[in-house]
Amino acid sequence: MRRKLCACALLLALLAALPKAWAAENEINVYNWGQYIADGTDGAIDVIREFEAATGIHVNYSTFDSNETLRTKLLTGGASYDVIIPSDYMIGWLIGQDMLEPLNFDNIPNYQYVDDAFKNMTYDPENRYSVPYTWGTTGLIYNTRYVAELDSWTALWDPAYAGKILMFDNCRDAFAISQLILGHDLNTEDPVLFQAEADRLREQKPLVQQYVMDQIFSKMEREEAWIAPYYAGDYLTMVEENPNLAFCHPKEGFNLFVDAACIPKGCANKAGAEAFINFLCDPEVSGRNLDYLGYSTPISAAKAYMDPETAANPVAYPDAETLERGKSFSALSQASNQQMDALWLEVRTSGSDTTRDLLLSGAVILAVVALMLVQQQRRRRRKARRCRSRTQPPPKA
Repeated sequence: MRRKLCACALLLALLAALPKAWAAENEINVYNWGQYIADGTDGAIDVIREFEAATGIHVNYSTFDSNETLRTKLLTGGASYDVIIPSDYMIGWLIGQDMLEPLNFDNIPNYQYVDDAFKNMTYDPENRYSVPYTWGTTGLIYNTRYVAELDSWTALWDPAYAGKILMFDNCRDAFAISQLILGHDLNTEDPVLFQAEADRLREQKPLVQQYVMDQIFSKMEREEAWIAPYYAGDYLTMVEENPNLAFCHPKEGFNLFVDAACIPKGCANKAGAEAFINFLCDPEVSGRNLDYLGYSTPISAAKAYMDPETAANPVAYPDAETLERGKSFSALSQASNQQMDALWLEVRTSGSDTTRDLLLSGAVILAVVALMLVQQQRRRRRKARRCRSRTQPPPKA
């Protein structure tokens, strides 16, 4: 009898495993930045649907808003992904932590189209773990109706724009702006310099309307804010909605980044992930995808499938003189990351009215509770009076 029970249990276990194995072969989980792939809007290519039609592999797609959010998700193990698209410095960090799978380039033949300038990058010098997806720059987006022509990051500290300034809501990009103003290296690990950079950011806080990432689109397009640092590719999307917006690469310098597709350790469908990466590298797919996104392609052959105006746009493809001011991030040590995170938390919470708000909230709660008690007591008294009136004998005639 025990043998029969064990055999049945084994059969059930095998049957339960079959759907999971089938699903792993026929689906992948992709984790990408928000608003960072063409989805068929306005006649653009729907990259995911085209991939599914071409391969029969279903894509479960979700988004993050910063490299730090991605890192936290991977570290906590809250979900399993087959493809992720982090930025250069985060790729270097993930490689250092042994959190990425080496790629099988036999499954990625379209890698041949990636320009040599985007191979053997410092974050992945042997081209083992990543395939470039896009590249781009950061800069200042501003509304020409309210803001004069800009050329410096210091505009984000200008009291004339108080309450209309947005700021990056991630520590690496925010600290980079402070570093560029102060003349520091974007990859410094000096604790003293970190503190000076945090102090500079703390000075800015009273002028900031909100720290944002994807929320910048609605705020700048609707003119709820006038000036913000952000990515050049996203500016090209925003300006289509609001032609009053302008962009500049500040004179102090700016971050020049590469975002690349990687496969995290423990993925369920590595072959499917590599098929997706290969699809992204097809020149026509890359061209039509990035023509919609506004970001820059690392595949020169893709420009043949772009609108010529997009392919020649100086914001997406700055000239050599501008690019000389571009500076790339490198992976920082764990200790430096922790210090930067801690200082950023201090900046975000410094001078806030958190304590006052808590006290006010507590006072409101107490007032509501007191009012409820008073009303409850009154109801009891009314009920008691009604009960007494019903039990008392009628008055004598």
